[in-house]
Formats: sequence, C-alpha cells, structure tokens
Amino acid sequence: MFKSWVSEDPNSSPEAHDSRASVGPMRITKFGHACVRVEHDGHVVVLDPGMFATPDALDGAHAVLITHEHPDHVAVDLLRDSDAAVFTIGAVADKIRAESPEVAERVTVVGPGQVFEAAGLRVRTVGELHAVIHAEYPRVFNCGYVVTAGGSRLYHPGDALEEPGEPVDVLCLPVSAPWMRASEAIDFARRVTAPRNLAIHDRVYSEFGAAVFDTHAGNFLPAAGLAYHRLADGTDLP
Repeated sequence: MFKSWVSEDPNSSPEAHDSRASVGPMRITKFGHACVRVEHDGHVVVLDPGMFATPDALDGAHAVLITHEHPDHVAVDLLRDSDAAVFTIGAVADKIRAESPEVAERVTVVGPGQVFEAAGLRVRTVGELHAVIHAEYPRVFNCGYVVTAGGSRLYHPGDALEEPGEPVDVLCLPVSAPWMRASEAIDFARRVTAPRNLAIHDRVYSEFGAAVFDTHAGNFLPAAGLAYHRLADGTDLP
C-alpha cells in the first residue's frame, strides 16, 4: 500500500488537509510516478502522464505537457483517449507521430527558453537534457516546465536537476532514479527553495526504500523551512 507522507508544517490546519485543498489558487493532484495534474479557474493541465498514470489523470484535461520520451513519462495510449492539446519536445513528438498519427495532429513542439500558453496558463520551459544515467549512455532531451496560475508557480523538472531560474511555490521533486542519489535530491530542493516540495518519480524504490528517502527529506527540508509531501496517487497537495 502506497502511503501518504507529509512533513510537519507549523502553519498547517485541519482545513489545509481537505481533499479539495490547493496551493494558492492552484489545485495540484499527484497521479502515478511523475504525473501531476494542475487545475485553476476551470483550466486543467497534466504533466507527464506515463505508464504508471491512470486514465482519470486526464479526465477533462485541456493540455498535456511532456518532459521527455521515456515510458514512465509518456504513455501514448493515454493521450489517444484524451482530446487535450499536447506540448512537448521534438523527440517526443516523433514518438507520438510514429505510434499515433491522430494524436500527433494535436502536438505543439517546444524548445529551451520558450514561454507559451497551455489551456490558458502561462508555461515556461527549463533545460534541455536528461540527467546523466551513465557516461556511456547517450543523453536524451528533457524539458522542464514552470506553470503559472493566479500568481503561483509550479515547477516540474522531468528527469533533471536543472534549477528553474525563478522563485517557485511548488517543486515537483524527483526522489528516486538511476541517475540520482538521495543527497542530490535534497540539495536540489534546498537550492530551489520552494515552500512546498511534492515527491515525484517515486516508483523506482520499493515502499521501504521510499520511506528511507522520506526520513532523509524529513530530517533536512523542514529545517530549511521547506515542506515535503509524498502522496498516494489521486491525492491533492495540501
């Protein structure tokens, strides 16, 4: 059973943990692994619906943002069952075109340093390359996204530890990966300094391993004034 782990927040209240709670004007919901859903004022954007996400992640979605081509971040079958516009990099667009030409008609290719609008929300791209898994593996392209809604910013870096280049309110924090140590994830969160840190990329570890990382995050992030949350699929960020 996947647990919900939330670091202590001295400013929290029972109302803050209502299932419909949001960060500022955003409602942020964690789905499988790296998939995060953002809702604001009737607009719905979904980031990285991959092989661990479920179809309900895309219910009513207006736009999808995909960071890179690995299957834990993009599942073309899920995109086929949605009519949402898709924004992603060229390598992912090529993959979608090969697997589902009808979905490819809804794809807009984005690149490094771009600012665009997706489902009425401002989006800025961050970075260009996936983190190094091994020096002998070729690096694939990776594009992080800063999504702004009503003055609040969420940053999803994909599979990289590229800083967003601006203050953000929520960091989608990769917590387990073959390209990262636990200490690197913690130091990344401390560099970004987002008040809220939502654990993503969390299906690589066993439940025991994830709990070990939670302990490390709980030892370091709250001491820096940063809240850390690892949530069950389908749960809103408090």
